[in-house]
Amino acid sequence: MSEDLGKLLLRLCLGGLLLFHGVHKLLNGLGPIDGMLVAHNISSTVAYGVYLGEVVAPILIILGLFSRIGGLLVAGNMIVAVLLAGLPRIAALAPSGGYALEAEVFFFATGLAVALLGAGRLSLGGGRWN
Repeated sequence: MSEDLGKLLLRLCLGGLLLFHGVHKLLNGLGPIDGMLVAHNISSTVAYGVYLGEVVAPILIILGLFSRIGGLLVAGNMIVAVLLAGLPRIAALAPSGGYALEAEVFFFATGLAVALLGAGRLSLGGGRWN
């Protein structure tokens, strides 16, 4: 049972914290992301993928439905975020002394952990993708 409680805590922490970022983008739009994509000669329609990684995936993870897919979406979303916006800070420290990309690394690592571990028994889903 403690393993399932640990998986639930992991899912709630990852999904809950990342969902704040997704809701912010739902309320305020994708303007800054559009600009970064256009600067890299990538179609701005790709920005809508952020909603998959920061809204849909966290909801799936929290509920425990297709959690492994949700975890992979989060991990992929973080790779794209670092490639678009974080490369200049990849070896930097933040003014507070922590790693400059700690949020991105946290979301990537916990997304990957959910993808590898699955949701556990305290979830709404079942089967191989959970």
